Amino acid sequence: MQRIQSEKSILDEPDSPAFILVFLIETSSCQIRYSVPEEMRKGSFGSLIGNIAQDLGLDVQRLRSGRARIVTRQSKQYTELKTDKGILVVNERIDREQLCGDVTPCSFSLEVILENPMELHRITVEILDINDNSPTFRKEEIKFEISESATLGSRFLLASAEDADVGSNGLQKYILTTNDIFGLKQHSSPDGRKYAEMILQKTLDRESEPRISMKLIAVDGGTPPRSGTVNVDITVLDANDNPPLFNQSLYRATVLENALKGTYITTVNASDADSGSNGLVTYRFSNMNEQLADIFHLDEITGTITLVGKVDYEKDKKYEIMIEAMDQGGLTDSSKVQIEIVDVNDNAPVINVMSFSSPVPEDSASGTTVAIIHVSDADSDQNGQIVCTTDPNIPFKIKSTLTNYYALVTDSSFDRELVPEYNITVWAKDSGSPSLSSTTILHLKIADVNDNAPLFDNMVYVAHITENNSPGVSIFSIKARDIDWNQNARISYFLEETQINGSPVSSYVSINTETGDIHAVRSFDYEQIKQLELVVKAQDGGSPPLSSNVTVKILVQDQNDNPPQVLYPVQTGGSVVAEMVPRSADVGYLVTKVVAVDVDSGQNAWLSYKLQKATDRALFEVGLQNGEIRTVRQVTDKDAVKQRLSVIVEDNGQPSRSATVIVNVAVADSFPEVLSEFTDFPHDKEYNDNLTFYLVLALAVVSFLFITSLVVIISVKIYRWRQSRVLYQSNLPVIPYYPPRYSDTLGTGTLQHVYNYEVCRTTDSRKSDCKFVRAGSQNVLIMDPSSTGTMQRIQNEKMSVLLDTEMATVPWRFHDFQREWPNPLFCTRGDEERLSYRKCSTGSWFGSEKAPFWAGPYSQWRKQAVHRAEDRQRDSSRE
Repeated sequence: MQRIQSEKSILDEPDSPAFILVFLIETSSCQIRYSVPEEMRKGSFGSLIGNIAQDLGLDVQRLRSGRARIVTRQSKQYTELKTDKGILVVNERIDREQLCGDVTPCSFSLEVILENPMELHRITVEILDINDNSPTFRKEEIKFEISESATLGSRFLLASAEDADVGSNGLQKYILTTNDIFGLKQHSSPDGRKYAEMILQKTLDRESEPRISMKLIAVDGGTPPRSGTVNVDITVLDANDNPPLFNQSLYRATVLENALKGTYITTVNASDADSGSNGLVTYRFSNMNEQLADIFHLDEITGTITLVGKVDYEKDKKYEIMIEAMDQGGLTDSSKVQIEIVDVNDNAPVINVMSFSSPVPEDSASGTTVAIIHVSDADSDQNGQIVCTTDPNIPFKIKSTLTNYYALVTDSSFDRELVPEYNITVWAKDSGSPSLSSTTILHLKIADVNDNAPLFDNMVYVAHITENNSPGVSIFSIKARDIDWNQNARISYFLEETQINGSPVSSYVSINTETGDIHAVRSFDYEQIKQLELVVKAQDGGSPPLSSNVTVKILVQDQNDNPPQVLYPVQTGGSVVAEMVPRSADVGYLVTKVVAVDVDSGQNAWLSYKLQKATDRALFEVGLQNGEIRTVRQVTDKDAVKQRLSVIVEDNGQPSRSATVIVNVAVADSFPEVLSEFTDFPHDKEYNDNLTFYLVLALAVVSFLFITSLVVIISVKIYRWRQSRVLYQSNLPVIPYYPPRYSDTLGTGTLQHVYNYEVCRTTDSRKSDCKFVRAGSQNVLIMDPSSTGTMQRIQNEKMSVLLDTEMATVPWRFHDFQREWPNPLFCTRGDEERLSYRKCSTGSWFGSEKAPFWAGPYSQWRKQAVHRAEDRQRDSSRE
């Protein structure tokens, strides 16, 4: 697509900016050409160059948002872009002669760069010459010495004037003041320069006119025209009839721009037909400026031209020098020497980074422009042809846009986690021989994008914690890795909402969101919970955030914090349980088995049984692993009926815990024998491990107890006396109190809670009542240690009528424990609070830790209550 080309001149329309020539090269690049006159100043009327926004078809807002700016290679910033108006104005006074010299047309280029997206537009500004310089002569006067013998038509080269303006404003003609001796002839050199020669039109006569003075006027073509004047003074010499003549009107020579000083260029030659001093010819530069005088040297005698300065092809490609030959009589001739400078590849390409975007997001699409680069080479032709490349092993490529402009674009996608930054080397190489090159390095950083979720090293983590831990103790530290950077790699840890035994996981453990340290919220009990399984989520700080989960299993390790618990034999506080061993028992006879458990696990629950104390250690032994109590030797008649064994049960923990159980063994063949011995069996209290503590506590409060003990004893006596008086005087039954935890106490043993039995009570008031019970099948003898009755007294009250005849004949073997138990015997303390009966009745037995009670039918109890006074009187007489 190409716009209609248009061109305007600021000279034709003062209110318009300049010549406008617009070429649309690509969608993102365009060329515009403006023409402005020189000597425009900043802020002056008419300093407007052009409306860039309108000519480029851009909106003014686009210039602002794209941060439009101009880039020029000039040392001075001649122009300024007004982004708020979209116009290009003069920023610095422009002097065409200073900028371009005599080069026409005179112009300079600048580039307008916009970003987001990037656009590049070239603007060429042509500087139009105005007639602001007058022609000038290098010398204030021109002197000639002409022989009077000079022939008519002799030519005398006049010094040329110089006019910095060009075109029609430059030097146009010379005018010589009116005289009848010399005429003026103007010439133009191939390069357009104008010079003049005086032509002798009339023979000179030194005697009549030895000196001639004239004025040479140089006039330019401006409006109004400007002029310069120089005096021409002619001294008439004596006759020298033949002027020197060059053998060539034009000499051509070449020199390399890197030639050294003293390099020979060429030799000019002129000859004079005169003889003697009139034939001696000397050479000199004619109309040569000071710069050339510093570069070239002409030998006056030989006419040899050598190089004494430096030449640069990039500044001047050729030089034209006028050489004048003069004899001693003042006759001259002129010739031209044309020296061409041969270009040498002595300039390396120059790389300028016009725009560079860093960092670049790692998800940038392929083809994204990263930088705009301008390359230039001051050399010409092949030496100035540049090729711009970059490293093919990186995901970038160089793309040509405008002349000498290149765009660095992405060639593939990025992954910051693999390569976080690139050092991009750009090479610019010319085509000279040998070629020269330049490099520049662009350090491009890749901006991170949150494209990686946190990762754990394992799918499942297993941690251990010992039970009975302190709340807040650190259990485990979990770490996740995120290969992203900065905020995208900042990981926070959270517990997923899960349930453990119906409770939220946060009630068991907590996690530090920053460090991932998992802490216990509570103290764990291995016997209640052995394992916690929780899900930890690691979430990064990106937007949107990414996360991953991991399972953490926390295994609670057991501690030996529970002592063994004895299940059998059951320990009661108010009665004695005894195991019977017949005297005929052999060695290894199984007396009973101590059954204990430990709620700990592992080796903490491995139990061992030891016999701690025994009435006769030589008679019994305890199995270390199974707790079986067996006889070690044959039971004899000498062995005591009452045997007391203290068995200690220890676990295998470190430190170990233990429990002690008292096993009472009755060595006898019949119940009467056992009963007579166990009547006075002392109730042995079990001292637990905290006995010392209680003793110390008792000593601490002994003073208080001593004071209050008397009051308590007196109060109790009074209370019991009043209770007994109320009981004697009342016909209401006394209902015994059953402790509410009775069933729990028995529930821990191996016996049933309720037993059916037959009971018979006597009217003995101060002595023990004997009860013979038939309850299923049991081989346990339970004795009340507080009983004071005797076996003889029980037999006197017709115990045999109530006692089951089979009880004495049942063989007492432990293996019968599994199938049938003999009838146990219960003895209770008789006191005034209990009612006794003359006849037996069927009832149910309820036990407590202090004493067993019988609960019979209320009608039977009521029937016996009326005989209470008679029974007391009979008992007193019997005693």
